[in-house]
Amino acid sequence: MSALRPWWLLFCLAVLGHDLRGSQGGSAPSAANTLVWGPGLEASVVLPARFFYIQAADSSGKNLTASPGEKTFEVKIVSPVEQFTRIWIQVLDRRDGSFLVRFRMYATYSELHIHVLLKNEHVAKSPFVLKGPVYHEGCDCPQESGSAWEAHMHCPQSFAQIERDLSSYPSVDPDRNAQEIPQRFGQRQSLCHYTVKDNKIYVRTFGEHVGFRIFMDAVLLSLTRKVRLPDVEFFVNLGDWPLEKRKPPEKLHPIFSWCGSNNTRDIVMPTYDLTESVLETMGRVSLDMMSVQANTGPPWPEKNATAFWRGRDSRQERLQLVKLSRAHPHIIDAAFTNFFFFKHDESLYGPLVKHVSFFDFFKYKYQINIDGTVAAYRLPYLLAGDSVVLKQDSGYYEHFYKQLRAWEHYIPVRADLGDLLEKIQWARDHDEEAKKIALAGQQFARSHLMGDTIFCYYYILIKEYAKLQVTEPKIRKDMEVVEQPADDLFPCSCHRTNVRNTQMLCLLCSLCLQILMILFYFLHVKKRKQR
Repeated sequence: MSALRPWWLLFCLAVLGHDLRGSQGGSAPSAANTLVWGPGLEASVVLPARFFYIQAADSSGKNLTASPGEKTFEVKIVSPVEQFTRIWIQVLDRRDGSFLVRFRMYATYSELHIHVLLKNEHVAKSPFVLKGPVYHEGCDCPQESGSAWEAHMHCPQSFAQIERDLSSYPSVDPDRNAQEIPQRFGQRQSLCHYTVKDNKIYVRTFGEHVGFRIFMDAVLLSLTRKVRLPDVEFFVNLGDWPLEKRKPPEKLHPIFSWCGSNNTRDIVMPTYDLTESVLETMGRVSLDMMSVQANTGPPWPEKNATAFWRGRDSRQERLQLVKLSRAHPHIIDAAFTNFFFFKHDESLYGPLVKHVSFFDFFKYKYQINIDGTVAAYRLPYLLAGDSVVLKQDSGYYEHFYKQLRAWEHYIPVRADLGDLLEKIQWARDHDEEAKKIALAGQQFARSHLMGDTIFCYYYILIKEYAKLQVTEPKIRKDMEVVEQPADDLFPCSCHRTNVRNTQMLCLLCSLCLQILMILFYFLHVKKRKQR
């Protein structure tokens, strides 16, 4: 069961006080009735890019359901004790009457005031005061208590996929795994062997292609800056395909992978693509779960009623899809941007086409999601748009697939694509129902695939896995330390470190006092004997 987050509870209660019919374009938003909520209004929720929401409402309390204009609201973030703040702010218009405000901090502040303004008038309870310290992403200041961190982050109590994956492993023996996993997989596969000890990260790589290690290093470093991880030792598969194909009662080896399948027993994490998009939001990535929400294309009635797909030739069914498109161009617009796995026969598949901006996908009502080498890692972003997803039935899955429901969040398509044309025609004939599915998928992505939930997933996975260990995690031979990146330009002073140092000093003073009392006692006894 997921805990209902306080800001969602606030939002639901506030919405119940508003007229749920909504107000279309033309109504002016009201500063008093507009709603503001989200994790970015809490100092303790440290994320690479913090975020919160604005729901515009008119003077009668009706939520606006169309954009009042992307420049409607102004957001300022200031520190009362700093003349300048190094904070980048973006107000993203979601074009449904709501806005997503995201901001990336490049320094730590003792206190922040967030001003949300409508024509220079404060909105809702603005200014929102974040009592510090308010740490930026680069600040190495972990919360000592994992349970306290989970509470601050409003993490769910559990994730069904984690429980399902770990159920194959009643216990985990780090000593045995350190010997057997490299022998079994290390010659042909690319692996990372990690140990987290005293919140420091150590790693050894196996195999030739280990470049994707950077994604796992980055999320572990980010986590250990935020919360003290339990001592743990585990292996990460750096390849696409899940590895553990054995079934009980055979001896299973626990491997963390970015993708799972119905025929394997790997322990699934959020994909490296989704993980990087969280870590690098407002950084070096342009496609992330927030930017998509502001780039969902034209309104539903104005979208092209054609099913759309672009990609490379990484699966046989993709070849079939492009041939279907060439036979039915008025129904499907599918083309290859690159050939790598199969021979490019232009007479069958047509010419290669130029890459299209992902945001331009949403000019089309229907998005086809079809496996590549494994699961297609674009699904989170497709769901976050407001087009309806036609998802191929697949034996591969990402960490959230089991939460999705066919005909509620997406339209299912047979694995062989045999009913794809039929499903597209159904969507055309049932436009309102297709739109409802699109919006449900979008709401799922907004609720389950944002950065705060991704961090919760990683932490709870590591915590629960660590509980299964029956021998002590160790820093093994040939492991190297993964250093935290330098933050010399704007270093932070961690109050938790100061508190911890004070506690240690008090403990030392207490020990010294006890030692002095013992010495005093023995000296006193010795003097009495000499008399």
